[in-house]
Amino acid sequence: MAHLTCVSSDKATVAERIYDIKQAGIVNVMALRGDLTPELAQSDRSAWDYHHAIDLVRELKESDADFCIGCACYPEVHPESKDQIEDIKYLKEKVDAGCDFITTQMFFDNNLLYNFLYKIREAGITVPVLPGIMPITKAIQLERAIKLSGSFIPQRFKALVDRFGSDDDAMAQAGIAYATDQIIDLYANGIKNVHLYTMNKPEIAAAIQSNLSSILNK
Repeated sequence: MAHLTCVSSDKATVAERIYDIKQAGIVNVMALRGDLTPELAQSDRSAWDYHHAIDLVRELKESDADFCIGCACYPEVHPESKDQIEDIKYLKEKVDAGCDFITTQMFFDNNLLYNFLYKIREAGITVPVLPGIMPITKAIQLERAIKLSGSFIPQRFKALVDRFGSDDDAMAQAGIAYATDQIIDLYANGIKNVHLYTMNKPEIAAAIQSNLSSILNK
């Protein structure tokens, strides 16, 4: 799968990137706007060719390639949306523009996801949704996760970080266990496809897979 972001890019640059993806034989593309740095957020963006991921989805659909296009969503609410109703409205527009599946931003309370899934199905969004699970294996990751996504942190997870955050080995083990528990609950509730945010640490994914060795075959 190729990840394609359009933040601050022009149409020529994106067109070249789409051509390269096609030439490489890649058919699955994750279309993202990309995170705005503080400098970009405060800059004049009126002349940008792309303002949101939907612009990139349309560009991909207009190419002559048969891409399977994925997009991102927020189970709680996008930090730039005024509320979840507006957020789901924009998500529906992305799906209608050609998004084939959705991967969620990280979340730490599965009930938030289940509530979100109910609301988007009611809104007519029927494409597959991949829950995004991020194992927090270092206490410092939690602060960044909250800053990026505004995620709600359950008290039991806060207690975990308070108790084990100062010990790297213990925090890694506890974080993997918490993520494993989230995935077990998702599988028990009929969700069979999960995306892991492992921050380029394959050993974390391997540990979780080992924890779920029998469950994944059910």
